[in-house]
Amino acid sequence: MRKLPQWEFDIYALSLPRGHGFGDQPPTAAWITEDGRTCAIATLAGDEGPFGYLVLRRRVDFVWVVTAESNGFGSLKDTMLAIEPLMVEGKPLEPMTPGAIIRPRLFDLKGREPGDVFKVLARPSHAPAAWALNQLYLALPKPDRNWVSDCQTKNFHTRLWEAQLLAGFREQGLLVTQPYESPDFHIANRFGGEAWVEAVTANPTVAYNHVNAPHGPMPTEKDEVFFGAAALRFAKTLGNKLDRGYDRLPHVAGKSFMIAIADFQAPASMMWSREGLIGYLYGEGAQVAMVDGRAQAVAMPATHLLGPSAFPAGLFADDRHSELSAVIFSNACSIAKLYRVPISGGVAPKGLRYIRIGHFFDRTPGALVGVPFCLDITSNEYRALWPQGYEPWSAEMEVFHNPFASHPVSFDLLPEATHWFEQDGEKHCSTTYETSVLWSRTMIQNEDQRPPILEDFLSRADDEA
Repeated sequence: MRKLPQWEFDIYALSLPRGHGFGDQPPTAAWITEDGRTCAIATLAGDEGPFGYLVLRRRVDFVWVVTAESNGFGSLKDTMLAIEPLMVEGKPLEPMTPGAIIRPRLFDLKGREPGDVFKVLARPSHAPAAWALNQLYLALPKPDRNWVSDCQTKNFHTRLWEAQLLAGFREQGLLVTQPYESPDFHIANRFGGEAWVEAVTANPTVAYNHVNAPHGPMPTEKDEVFFGAAALRFAKTLGNKLDRGYDRLPHVAGKSFMIAIADFQAPASMMWSREGLIGYLYGEGAQVAMVDGRAQAVAMPATHLLGPSAFPAGLFADDRHSELSAVIFSNACSIAKLYRVPISGGVAPKGLRYIRIGHFFDRTPGALVGVPFCLDITSNEYRALWPQGYEPWSAEMEVFHNPFASHPVSFDLLPEATHWFEQDGEKHCSTTYETSVLWSRTMIQNEDQRPPILEDFLSRADDEA
């Protein structure tokens, strides 16, 4: 057996009901058999023990299941001695339990013609992404029967978003279940906090091929950025979900309810559409203006979005939709996210380099623009951005709170997300990670290629904006 590096163990641990939430007995080491069928986790209570262990084995459909656990060992050595007989190479996969439904293989097409986006996962450069997506799929508590066929064909991004949400939730130690057809997830922490989450994607009005699609034009005027086409697409997508009355379902009534939305409305739109969501939710944008001879951010209020529909702005501006506790958003629902997490942990395919460029959120008081960056995701500089030593799943997760929510969501429920909320009439931001990415792109190059020059990148970004 081999000892698991932290990043790999953390991905397998997402299959546990509470993911990384081990409570008062966190893991201190983990191992896996060479055949990949058995994983053992040594745990430690407090600083001196006792030690314990948890053994996971692959089921015949490769889902991880817990097969053994014990506590009360006086040392790590004693724990390892107890684990060793359970780590047998070549042992048959675990059988299905009565009533369990065997999970279809993610990469078994069964004669289907895969969509172009799914085909990207077959590229050698994207092998880490294919592996990561499969692990997340196997970790889902109860995926829809058509989850695999959707992912392989026309609804890849919908299923990708669900997989990334699961990873982000369980990475934060939440108990994640799928007990009903809808909403998609029930999440709960150890302190009694809970919420229901429905996942949705903002899709284009006219379908386009996501693979190598040229970037669409980014809006340049501030009113278009905050209240234009992107805001309208978010408004219609969220409105369709709200019309379904999830909050009135018996199992949801009286509980916090959130909608998690990811954006695919136009090629590369997630690089700039975030402001449109903010503009729609709060009926407010921001622009730079000279105040007392100094450039400052000035609020841009709006009661309606742009365009002939005159769609009302400010979903969270009053109590009309108090049933919606918050909106979860990420600007990184992408295949690039799937490969960045394991590669930043240390498994970059040979001969390739992976470069992430974009803007960090500048937390300097009075800052008006982001901080540009250009980093190799295998570099120590990139890994040092996060305490885990690799890129976490929840790094780009943002929660926009409804100040009029009937059942508000506690910040403690999603402790590693960035939270936007209103206090004393002003918008505030709270975050665990020092690093927040406003937008980014990831490029794959041959190792003998020179890395992109930051000045050239900034010049191109200005031209595109």
